[in-house]
Amino acid sequence: MSKNTYSIITGTGKFIPENKVPNSAFLNHEFYDINGQRLPKSNQEIIDKFEEITTIGERRYADSDMLASDMAYNASLEAIASAGIDKEELDYIIVAHNFGDVKPDNIEVDIVPTLASRIKNKLGIENPYCVAYDIPFGCPGWLQAFIMADYYIKSGDAKKILIIGTETLSRVVDPHDIDSMIYSDGSGATILEARESETPIGVLAHRTRTDTTNQINYLNMGKSYHPEKRNENKYYIKMLGRKVYIYAISEVPNAIKATLEKSGRDLSEVKKIFIHQANGKMDDAMVERLYKMYKLEKPDDIMPMTVSFLGNSSVATLPTLLDMVTKEEIDSHSVEKGDLVVFASVGAGMNINAMVYQF
Repeated sequence: MSKNTYSIITGTGKFIPENKVPNSAFLNHEFYDINGQRLPKSNQEIIDKFEEITTIGERRYADSDMLASDMAYNASLEAIASAGIDKEELDYIIVAHNFGDVKPDNIEVDIVPTLASRIKNKLGIENPYCVAYDIPFGCPGWLQAFIMADYYIKSGDAKKILIIGTETLSRVVDPHDIDSMIYSDGSGATILEARESETPIGVLAHRTRTDTTNQINYLNMGKSYHPEKRNENKYYIKMLGRKVYIYAISEVPNAIKATLEKSGRDLSEVKKIFIHQANGKMDDAMVERLYKMYKLEKPDDIMPMTVSFLGNSSVATLPTLLDMVTKEEIDSHSVEKGDLVVFASVGAGMNINAMVYQF
């Protein structure tokens, strides 16, 4: 029986900032709506409703002297050590982010040189054929980097690849927009390696889609909601929350189902669903709908979650979640050799991707 080349995960790492920011930290904020009108409810009522809708009670913010590339460097060190590889053997470093190295006192995007090149430099990698580049792909960026890495490995172009998701979203949020409470900072890194196998392992199938006809501005950059700050030349991340929610619960289950069909596997075989930690209730609704499509009951332990205590760190949520589960840092969640899992994400673009993976 002939052997094929597959992409497998051999190492994971993460960097979670130590600064815990509870919902009570927003009690003194002034919140406005899109029209610049002060929200009529008390901040306590706003916060209570926010937590009910998103399940987020706490998030993490990076130290003022910590940049996205710094966090990524720390996560990468852990992933490289976890894989037990020589960093000089890396063929690619692919870094997913959306805002670059945003500084606490300047929210302008800083991506020259690329974060991947900065991280390669911090790691001290001298090999010139370790190619380093960035991708901006919204929240699905890390998973898209995973997909790109799989293509490199299966084409024979690479044997070892470092993929990273890193973000300091706390620095690009409008403090007068209640959606600012969703976002957080963090970094996750993963090592992928080529393996020959007679039976399918690692990445089995993936699919990606981009919807721009009506969905292009569901997530965008806009000015502060505070009426006195609208003339400032500053732009913050903005979201049409209800539209994102409807789009996600409608289309993400379809993407997962299509990817499972492409892999030739069934949802009943799946042991874990690693889904982008965007909003607890939204994630749960997406997975509930997926199981209804198969006329199956959703297992209680199918979906590990971190959003309630880490918030939404965009591209970093999936690799951070993966690292925590593989290292059994989340109660009642682990993966074993032979387990079939699904990865899925949705975000600005609007982009959706999904992957079926065999441990």
